Amino acid sequence: MMTRVRTLRTIAVPSVSFLAVLCLIFAGPALAQQTPAPPPPPATSSDAPTQKQEQSPAKSAAPQATTPPITSTTGLVHLVATVMDRRHEFVTDLDQADFKVLEDGAPQEIRYFGRDTDLPLRIGILLDTSNSIRPRLEFEKEAANDFLEHVIRRNKDQAFLMTFDNEPEVIQDFTGDLALLSDAIRKQRAGGGTALDDAIYRAAEKLSNPPLPKGPNPEVRRVLVVISDGDDNLSDHALSESVEAAIRAEAAIYCVSTNTDWLAISGDKPRKMHIEGGDKVLEEFADQSGGRVFYPYKVDDLAQSFVDIGTELRSQYFIAYSPSNPQSTGKYRKIEVQTDRKGLNVRTRKGYYATSPTVPPSGK
Repeated sequence: MMTRVRTLRTIAVPSVSFLAVLCLIFAGPALAQQTPAPPPPPATSSDAPTQKQEQSPAKSAAPQATTPPITSTTGLVHLVATVMDRRHEFVTDLDQADFKVLEDGAPQEIRYFGRDTDLPLRIGILLDTSNSIRPRLEFEKEAANDFLEHVIRRNKDQAFLMTFDNEPEVIQDFTGDLALLSDAIRKQRAGGGTALDDAIYRAAEKLSNPPLPKGPNPEVRRVLVVISDGDDNLSDHALSESVEAAIRAEAAIYCVSTNTDWLAISGDKPRKMHIEGGDKVLEEFADQSGGRVFYPYKVDDLAQSFVDIGTELRSQYFIAYSPSNPQSTGKYRKIEVQTDRKGLNVRTRKGYYATSPTVPPSGK
């Protein structure tokens, strides 16, 4: 039986409310696209993310910090794909022959294939501290801390905390110290407007050159976890510019919505019955980057999300191909990954910007 959840607002439309559901994570664009050169102008292809009107030009996104752990892959497009069945369970027994990759509709030859390794994580936690989120801030803080407790592995993963209201601000830089991160989260207070797009743009720049692990394999997986209602009223960057920055940084965006409008309880799980407003924005970020959006009703609903995050990280496929179109035009190219097995859904990032490969900077 499905119960319609009403929020505390006394207006006709369902009111936005709480829970920052843990931006499920790491559908690993750490292996994401061709290594980018200095960013070209925003793509004009109809497949590229839609731009918001009357926004200022994008700043240059920082170049990616590393290349994939396979030698001689310069010029390849790297993807991490998650496959789920109709019951939303992960499918982990597929082989290379089960996949087909299309770029702008043209079939591509898969050059490398494998089940993704358990890479170190580099995570940006983006916490909405605008005035509109004030009634739900304690929930956001609890969700963020729960996420870190369940996901961060000591001596392996690192995260940074960024808050955003009138403008984004890095509160705690990259660290693997959970105590530092948790303490920084607990100290946050709400107030001001909302600059969500600017926050994602800046966080993507930061993730493009994260601290790298020592050893022969410097690869990491880049993830942004955004806890917000999706509203934005102050950003200088357009949504499309922020999506582009995340694609160039090879960062998957997992969003935890604090909006309970149109949220219903189906069985023992919350379910979004209608997507509108800020939730559409969160869906766009997640869809384009290969991440996912969560709609928790209460803090307890986050527990299963944490389990799903860990499972997804161990249930992905690495795919690399050399584009049949070698021209580096800087334009956005649409990617589609398919499988011949019926009833399966493949999730990965939607495309990349075709720029000339460059030698990546060494991590510090």
